[in-house]
Amino acid sequence: MDLKDKIALVTGGNSGLGKATAKLLIQEGAVAIITGRDHNKTQEVAEEIGAIPFKCDVTNDNEINALYTFISEEYGKLDILINNAGIGKRRELTALTREDMKEIYEVNVFGAAMVAQGAAKIFKKQQSGDIVNIASTASLKGYPTGSIYCSSKFALRGMTQCWQGELRRDNIRVIQVNPSEVPTAFGDEENREERPLEDNKLRPLEIAHTIVSTLKMDNRGYIPEVNVHATNPF
Repeated sequence: MDLKDKIALVTGGNSGLGKATAKLLIQEGAVAIITGRDHNKTQEVAEEIGAIPFKCDVTNDNEINALYTFISEEYGKLDILINNAGIGKRRELTALTREDMKEIYEVNVFGAAMVAQGAAKIFKKQQSGDIVNIASTASLKGYPTGSIYCSSKFALRGMTQCWQGELRRDNIRVIQVNPSEVPTAFGDEENREERPLEDNKLRPLEIAHTIVSTLKMDNRGYIPEVNVHATNPF
């Protein structure tokens, strides 16, 4: 797909993977709408990279509806959803709580589903569109203290496969990208600080290149799932 003049929505687009992906999409000629809970930060990043900012908390259905109303009124179409908004929390089984589970699932599972639903309604009318779900290698294998985060990404992987089955006949490609560890603003809402890049670890840029490369494949084909690992992170 030629990305020039395509309209792309990037949730969680004001930092890390989302910001890098939006920036690369813009460099390819696309219009990128980036969302985030912190509107001031989202506006600053949008000005920096040339994106369109929109305040949207993916746990709030009214804000999701407002987002899609804005897209419909302003652009009349949508071509790409990068379903990137996500948070994480580590807990041992003996310490986790129902509230911990709900906090992460509201964003990583329920939020992802509701944002994708809005995009899918547009895509089905158009008979075209791409959904890229940003998951994690944690969607493939669990690890100690990962009960909450890993299970949320396992759920996203299951939803991705369901949407692939539902939407292919409408010419909608659903792609899952699984980064391994990337230094970024990962954590719960009380601890979301950008971590410094490391020479032997993945950068957001590697993931952005992966996403854009999958989108640029001719629409007659798609990559259902791709894993991205650092070559030598040890």
